[in-house]
Amino acid sequence: MTKQLLSAIVVAAFMASAAAVATVMTPTQKIVDQLPKLDLETAIPERFGDWQMDKRAVGGVVNPQQAEVLNQIYTQILTRTYVGSDGYRIMLSIAYGEDQRDSNQLHYPEVCYPAQGFQVTSNRRGVLQTAQGDIPVKRLESQMAQQRFEPITYWTTVGEHAVTGGVRKKLAEMEYGLKGRIPDGLLFRVSSIDRDSDGAFKKQEKFIAELLASLDVASKRRIAGL
Repeated sequence: MTKQLLSAIVVAAFMASAAAVATVMTPTQKIVDQLPKLDLETAIPERFGDWQMDKRAVGGVVNPQQAEVLNQIYTQILTRTYVGSDGYRIMLSIAYGEDQRDSNQLHYPEVCYPAQGFQVTSNRRGVLQTAQGDIPVKRLESQMAQQRFEPITYWTTVGEHAVTGGVRKKLAEMEYGLKGRIPDGLLFRVSSIDRDSDGAFKKQEKFIAELLASLDVASKRRIAGL
């Protein structure tokens, strides 16, 4: 057997084994097929705590991508504006995708807001404490042309785990992948038009706590990992 032929056999064997491993390691079972169906329209109440949906609100919630692009990434998108008894308004956006493989990744406010002309002036991690448990969040401060100031609180879920994106999200996806499962994903975002960012974040925290307290156990786990 010549040296060239031996090398060719070794390479072929390596490629065959690599392909076999890839096939075995490729996730095939979607989590969404193993869990109760999540319907955002019915899961999120129009009235809870001190808040009720403002059915007169038109526009205002930032979703800068084209509809066809959003439909490729997400299975469901819920956008609403809620108003408190004191007249304070909070915009809610929840985007849900059944398949969180690389070609269907969630799009983050750090990217979406600048695409619509906003400048993100602050981006920091935090922990939102609720009666049901802690949620890792990101808090952004954004503005447009020194006229619209919009503080943002958001988190993402991978399967039934809340994460803040980046490495943490990828690790959660890998954990599911090693078990042969394809996770779903969700991006939960609230924002308000307010120059007082600290005050806005406190209002948003109150809003989220009251919303989560109104959800059933299954919806709470899917939406916030609690």
